[in-house]
Amino acid sequence: MIRKTFRPFRTIGAAAALAAAIIGPLGTAWAQSSGAPGRAPTLLRDTEIEETLHRQADPIFAAAGLNPKDVRILLIGDNELNAFATQGQQMGLNTGLILETETPNQLKGVIAHETGHIAGAHPLRSGELMRAGLRPMLLTMGLGVLALLAGAPDAGAVLIGSSPQFGTLGALGYSRTQEGRADQAAVGYLEKTGQSAEGLVEFFDKFRYQEVFTEARRFPYFRSHPLSSERIEMLRNRVASQPHFKVKDTPEEIAEFQIMKAKIDAFLNPQIALTKYKETATDYPSRYARVIAYYQTKEPDKALKLLEALLSEQPNNPYLWELKGQILFEFNRIPEAEAPQRKSVELKPDAPLLRTNLGQTLINHEDPKKRDEGIAELKKVVLQEDDNAEAWRLLAMAYDRRGDEGLARLATAERYFSYGALNESRAFAIRARELLPRSGTDWVRATDIVMASNPSDQDLRELARDDSPRGR
Repeated sequence: MIRKTFRPFRTIGAAAALAAAIIGPLGTAWAQSSGAPGRAPTLLRDTEIEETLHRQADPIFAAAGLNPKDVRILLIGDNELNAFATQGQQMGLNTGLILETETPNQLKGVIAHETGHIAGAHPLRSGELMRAGLRPMLLTMGLGVLALLAGAPDAGAVLIGSSPQFGTLGALGYSRTQEGRADQAAVGYLEKTGQSAEGLVEFFDKFRYQEVFTEARRFPYFRSHPLSSERIEMLRNRVASQPHFKVKDTPEEIAEFQIMKAKIDAFLNPQIALTKYKETATDYPSRYARVIAYYQTKEPDKALKLLEALLSEQPNNPYLWELKGQILFEFNRIPEAEAPQRKSVELKPDAPLLRTNLGQTLINHEDPKKRDEGIAELKKVVLQEDDNAEAWRLLAMAYDRRGDEGLARLATAERYFSYGALNESRAFAIRARELLPRSGTDWVRATDIVMASNPSDQDLRELARDDSPRGR
């Protein structure tokens, strides 16, 4: 189930690093199906989509000499055609770009090109940054991105909106030399993995007309990645000479690509999806899209009826069980939501997002024993992803409901600390220390957060007094 959140970065230092290292712009604000302008970019998480993207991207990362586990792919809910990469091994793909690609090979071509920028450490042109006065803006924007990543879209929008040069970022990008090098690197990576780079040529050919547009009329991707006929022809000639030029996508790759696009379409543009994916269609992606679109347009009975048919065909698909549980949960059928959420976790126990959904369902149960079990599930999540801000938020809610105010304040401190909101994390950690048993594990953790959150001199004196024999 797509969530408007993302596993965040750890500290303010990471925020500054991200901000300073952004290579391509995040693009314009998220335009939903209504086309409403001025909305902040929304960062999304979905286990099924993330796994599809990594199956396509990880061999490319490895071919570039990168550790696939170290490269984070950000899924950005934005209808604009755009992608970006950072020197910190982050790669962002707009949903608009994914939906515009027609084959897995085209998407892999874009991923390989962005990987070329990461491996080549291509920064935004520093002269442009200085002339535009954007270095302070990038720090502000980086903090806004972190808030969005952590599931705080309002805070993120305020931070990003507070940067007056935000729109200018879309005009910055790579030099033509860097673009050419990234193209050539992409061909090499794909060839090394036994794949064709023809998809990258097809993708660029599709948008060749952007070359003659003014800067303001180009898609953000082609403002930051300047396109030219000469560049396309040079790339075409190199690709055609490669041994794996004729290699095609496998049926399995095509199937999961179509499922990913259908899922994104239905979640972000449900009304359009109901028209696009016909009721008479019998293929899996179309029916899956209609389930999601019915759910998004608040027709749960239609969604559940069609979903049951899919489950009868694929009873071991964890994402169908996840979706069923989420539909039931969001329409306040919490006791019914528990079984499908459990089934999704049983089928895919190593997926923290699925376990988060189960924990969320259980902590909203009327039975206190179920709520305690929900806390246990969420604790497993933060052991696996200690910077999962959504899991910390849910834990804080559950502890508050149980009357464990100290643990609730500590969980909130962890949540803020996970995305670098150090003033807030310090304040909640100080409050947690006042409420938790002195010298216990949780009290020590609260102390650690205070110490790591830019404590004031007064805070340090308080900590020293508490540590002294008299303070114990």
